[in-house]
Amino acid sequence: MDTDESTPLLENSEAKTKTPLPKIQLGLTLFVLFSQPMSSQYIFPFINQLIRELGVTGGDDRKIGYYAGVIESLFFATQALTVLWWSRLSDYVGRKPVILAGLAGLSISNLCFGLSREFWALVGSRCIAGALNGNVGVMKSIIGEITDTTNMAQAFALIPIVFFVGASIAPLFGGGLVKPHDRWPELFSGSFWVQYPYFLPSLISASFTAFSFLVTALFLKESLPSKRHGKELQPERGSQVDTASDEDATPVPIRTLLKTYSVLIPMANYGILGLIEIGCFALAPLFYATPIEVGGLGLPPFTIGVIMMAFSVGNGLFQALFTARAIERFGERRVFRLAVLGFFPMIATFPIMSWVIGVQKEVGMAIWVLIFAQMLSWAAAEMAYAVIFVFVTRASPNKYSLGTMNGLSQTTTSIARAMGPVTLTSLFAFSKEYNLLGGNLVYVVLLILLSLLVLLSRRLPELKKDQN
Repeated sequence: MDTDESTPLLENSEAKTKTPLPKIQLGLTLFVLFSQPMSSQYIFPFINQLIRELGVTGGDDRKIGYYAGVIESLFFATQALTVLWWSRLSDYVGRKPVILAGLAGLSISNLCFGLSREFWALVGSRCIAGALNGNVGVMKSIIGEITDTTNMAQAFALIPIVFFVGASIAPLFGGGLVKPHDRWPELFSGSFWVQYPYFLPSLISASFTAFSFLVTALFLKESLPSKRHGKELQPERGSQVDTASDEDATPVPIRTLLKTYSVLIPMANYGILGLIEIGCFALAPLFYATPIEVGGLGLPPFTIGVIMMAFSVGNGLFQALFTARAIERFGERRVFRLAVLGFFPMIATFPIMSWVIGVQKEVGMAIWVLIFAQMLSWAAAEMAYAVIFVFVTRASPNKYSLGTMNGLSQTTTSIARAMGPVTLTSLFAFSKEYNLLGGNLVYVVLLILLSLLVLLSRRLPELKKDQN
């Protein structure tokens, strides 16, 4: 199949009524997807303490953030290097085998993380977790294959909910189950728990992933059309697609996809959206914890944790209640363009709170009102995620290239998630240290990126709810 800049999104001809969601297979897919935040988020409550106890900083606690940042970013960095190839492989061998391989890798790497007593062992286990895990892109492909254009947006709107619920639960057992020999000595009295005080939360995460492996093996059905219908795919040779009998039954070469305008536009929107969103997630707790005299709020860790947990729960409810209905009423393009505008007040609230705290010298009612307004605008902006998944899926030139499309888009956002936090938090510190633009340079950079996203969002096409 030949594609060029004029290749349209998946075309359809006959309009039809809305198709009911395939509840069982969609539910199974989302359950397996839940293992992603459960494996990537549980280390955050104790990673700083673990780094300190390993002694890798030589007693200098100022270096803990550097080593912790390396551990936190490695998962996404290694995932960015491999997710495209896992997704591409799934276009040939099927979605289910790749998911099973990823779940097995996650489970093993979590166990290795809990048993690590050297910094480089931690590095190795997180690299294994990221390198063997291409599941996010593959599971988006499954959702795209088990839905059609009338119910696709409704299905994709559930993905952010899964991630935010997982991001709420994982830190709870991650922070609550460390050093069990101190909390429950009658149950965990052996020397093993003293030697490996962080193994229990790793075991819980690994066990959930192993259970997801079992559920996938027994109940999840293969969704790749060629495997579902018994057809075999031949791998591409060079940059040309092997067209033996059916030109549309073969994945389009990656090089061709990267030259297709209708493919690049949603991927560019997704990449910048991911960079802005991960930047907000990195800056919010950093700003809340920064001392008042430096321009932050000086909040204690427990309060910050409560704020972020409340946002995760509230955002999940917001997406469940409003996203699908908004898309149904206004359409994907309009919802995306309006949703990204929500990042403007979210980002602008940072310097406003800095000014207010500078005047009041304490966290009063005005600050809490601003925090609530910031969280609300942030939740509205997160609606863009469910929509961009639809654009990426619909941009596939044919259904046999869907895995590759999701792999390319997931690579883009993984790079953003790997580089965004360390870049923007360093820029935050640089802005404050040298008082650049009153300490607000980092917010100006974010607003420039957001303005670029707003311009790119105008290039997204109108999508029609037609039959595949």
